[in-house]
Amino acid sequence: MTSNLILILYRSDSNSAYQETLKCKRIIEDYGKKVLILEISLETNNLSKLISISEILPEIAIVLGGDGTVLRAARYLSPLKIPILSFNVGGNLGFLTHDRHILKQENFWERVSTNSFNIQKRMMLEATVFTTNNNNEKTIKKSFFALNDFYFRSFTDEIAPICCLELEIDNEAVGKYKGDGLIFSTPTGSTAYAMAAGGPILHPSLDAIIVSAICPMSLASRPIVVPSESQLVIKPIKEKKQKIKLWLDGSSGCLIEPNDTCLIKKSNHSTSIIILDENLSYYKTITQKLHWASSLNEVIKS
Repeated sequence: MTSNLILILYRSDSNSAYQETLKCKRIIEDYGKKVLILEISLETNNLSKLISISEILPEIAIVLGGDGTVLRAARYLSPLKIPILSFNVGGNLGFLTHDRHILKQENFWERVSTNSFNIQKRMMLEATVFTTNNNNEKTIKKSFFALNDFYFRSFTDEIAPICCLELEIDNEAVGKYKGDGLIFSTPTGSTAYAMAAGGPILHPSLDAIIVSAICPMSLASRPIVVPSESQLVIKPIKEKKQKIKLWLDGSSGCLIEPNDTCLIKKSNHSTSIIILDENLSYYKTITQKLHWASSLNEVIKS
């Protein structure tokens, strides 16, 4: 049984996203659906409150913005298993979004009204920060979810930007990292910060975790891909007495104090991404977004 309710989330600082939201609302209501609209941004996010007070959950959430808007929405919608249909309206690269011109296609709205589309499950990560007291007892400080990545960098008020971290994988010490920080990425996030730091691109259908150092001070610090079942523990090197900042999908997480540890693992939740074109190739997407195809054409012509 469907709820007959569709949620529209739009990027708050984009007037084009807001105008597109109003157009979508009118069209969806013409198909006999109920519509809830909500802006979403880094600063203000009432999505969790809205969902908690709603008597029924939306069938789908239409997200109008860029990848950042999708990532913020995913953290709240994924635990509720609400599929996300996103369009690049006011965003940048848009690896997670469809082209906005699809919104003008009449058959598109017919498909939305009848739920005629495919859904991809995307792996997410969970980070749990523990703090240890004087009796060596651990308590949970905070927990977070991320669709793209978690990363650790020195806190902004530190005099030196050097970030010193220890990494354990499945109770085995892997090494100490000294540099600008560490990134822990999903396959979906492999084309984001991890790629900028020199990490590999993974197909989003894979289940794995990428560990990438950010500007390491050792040439031996290389990206590594580990199984999704791995348990990764990150600790600040205590003698350095630094404050480390945890970030999730580009948003602020929390401070990691010298007595804190952070456990990163595959989340029990996954993000449901609606795909309108079942024949769309992921390789075609990355060649277009990263302009590989244009470079290829130039080589062929020469």
